[in-house]
Order: sequence, then C-alpha cells, then structure tokens
Amino acid sequence: MVHENGALDATLAAAAGEDVVLLAELRGAFLESVERQIDLLRRARCDGNWKVAALRLKGLGASFHVTQLIQLADEAAAAAPGEPTVLRKLEAFRRDLSGRT
Repeated sequence: MVHENGALDATLAAAAGEDVVLLAELRGAFLESVERQIDLLRRARCDGNWKVAALRLKGLGASFHVTQLIQLADEAAAAAPGEPTVLRKLEAFRRDLSGRT
C-alpha cells in the first residue's frame, strides 16, 4: 500500500531547512509517535483509552499535515476498541512510512 506523504515531507523540510540530520531526527520522532499511538490503540481495552489514542493520532496527523493519518484516526475514533480492520490499516500506514528513507 503506497501512501502520499508529500505534505509530511514538505512540513519536515520547512522545519529542518537544509539540515539533513535534523530532518532525519524529525522524521524519526514522527514515526516513533505514530508507532506509540498505534501500540496504545492495540492495547486499549476500553472506549476511553481507544478514543484518546485515536485523537492523539489525529492531532499528530494534523500537526504535520498528513491527511491520510487524520482520516485513519477518524476511522479509529468511530470504531469500537480493538477493531482489527482499523488496526491493520494503521499498521500498513506505519510500515509504509517507516520504509521511506
């Protein structure tokens, strides 16, 4: 599954400028945050914890202008805790994102 991350790349480039080390650190921090929230979703056993993790993902997507992440987070927020379809989509997004250099 290929995702359009042009907005993420542009946001990170605007923040890092010509500093390739900073760009890599920002990309790593973004990916780590996405992974952390997906893990929290995976472990959520109640509506409250599920919603909090979904809304954090949405905020992360909004902060970095990643429309696809916002949409996936909205889908998660509307779903029941542990919804496997949502978790698979988020995991595919994470895999695609981590595969980028």
